[in-house]
Amino acid sequence: MARLAVDPAFVVGSLDRRLFGSFVEHMGRCVYTGIYEPDHPDADRDGFRTDVLALVRELGVTAIRYPGGNFVSNYDWEDGVGPKQDRPRKLDLAWRAIEPNQFGTDEFVAWSRKAGVDPIWAVNLGTRGIQAAVELLSYCNLPAGTELPDRRVANGTKEPHDIRVWCLGNEMDGPWQIGHKTADEYARLAEETANAMRRVDPGLELVACGSSNAQMETFGDWERTVLERTYDLVDHISLHAYYEPKNGDQASFLAAAEEMDAMITSIVATADHVKALKRSDKEITLSFDEWNVWYQQRFPGELGLDVREVSPLIEDTYSVDDAVVVGSLLITLLRHADRVKIACLAQLVNVIGPIRTEPGGRAWRQTTFHPFALTAQYAGSTVLRTEIAGPTVHTARYGDVPALWSTATYEESTGEVVLFVVNRSETETLDLEVPLHALGPLHLTEHLGLYDDDRSAANTAAEPDRVVPRPVDGTGIDNGICRATLPPASWHMIRLSPGGTR
Repeated sequence: MARLAVDPAFVVGSLDRRLFGSFVEHMGRCVYTGIYEPDHPDADRDGFRTDVLALVRELGVTAIRYPGGNFVSNYDWEDGVGPKQDRPRKLDLAWRAIEPNQFGTDEFVAWSRKAGVDPIWAVNLGTRGIQAAVELLSYCNLPAGTELPDRRVANGTKEPHDIRVWCLGNEMDGPWQIGHKTADEYARLAEETANAMRRVDPGLELVACGSSNAQMETFGDWERTVLERTYDLVDHISLHAYYEPKNGDQASFLAAAEEMDAMITSIVATADHVKALKRSDKEITLSFDEWNVWYQQRFPGELGLDVREVSPLIEDTYSVDDAVVVGSLLITLLRHADRVKIACLAQLVNVIGPIRTEPGGRAWRQTTFHPFALTAQYAGSTVLRTEIAGPTVHTARYGDVPALWSTATYEESTGEVVLFVVNRSETETLDLEVPLHALGPLHLTEHLGLYDDDRSAANTAAEPDRVVPRPVDGTGIDNGICRATLPPASWHMIRLSPGGTR
């Protein structure tokens, strides 16, 4: 038996909808034959795949980071604007692919408007720097009347793009990054770039690069060094993390949210340490702008890639267990909604994406699509604290962890309460009890679960709906207590609406 305590008096914080962001990088087939394929039967006049656009809207993505990723650290943004016939073909050093530059700044903004998402832009602080960042910002955000915005107008966009969130480089702590820097080198460059960008547009939100993962030797110290120089100039510090089963240890993989939870807690503590040192009233929030399940052990590394035209790269096919983990990671982000204000599932299409496509053919939902879409659709505006009592699961990596992982949201406008829960046990069914007395009279609207007897089951082009959320039988409310049965290794959404008896 697992018991979940929820009370509207105990609030984590307001939910920033940008927590349901994603990521588009010029990597593999994310852009070309992913979101952009002019010769596709379903392409619109801009070359955007309308079947993919429909899935992006269904996914519920709110903001998308672009153009990278490692790609941005050797990207000359000027190559991707202007007449397409004049744009150069270049070797991208990040992924050793030929970049045709047929999709760039103006195309991505136009695509994002059609998708109904806000663009988040990263600037190149690897091979470029302050001047290129300022010029790109000027091109995007200033009204006509000076050279760079006039170039934008000449390229077909009269009104400013008005991009509000900008990332100051990407993973600059990583030795794989073109233009990799020490913490001191990056902090100095980020400080000066932020200062110059605010001269162009003072109201921007700026994201400083944090650690590429929690295993970096500089983790924690990197954030301290960067924030000591940039604290007054930036709004967010970034985090990146990817998760996969290692050595067949599926129990630890199902509990990967423990690692994300600890990483967030550590970076919040570091940011608040700098706040205290500076005696500042300002609070730095977090942009977890790359996260996902990624089977990195299958990736040969950048130098293991041959120079080639755009072709498939890290197109992982996701299983039921992968979807359960993605759902649990989303729960973790919600549990930290007071400090995590932006998060980007990396990436959106084909490249470890929840959406897959065939060139010239179909598009379909991976298993991981479903927990993301349902959470984005139904999560309320306020995240509530949940307290868990119940059995534990032993893991080799994290020790004993609660079998139940959970969060809850409340929507004041409707009174709806939504529970998002995961049973992380591989073998044991969980009988869940949730006392609702503090929440007022509620009735069960819907209980959907994602699980399967074959936990390796996946969605494919031939069988795109092999794994989908399904109604869960037996859930109900009796004497003010919601009771549900959660099969092993399963993700759930339970919607409770006003009405009924206490």
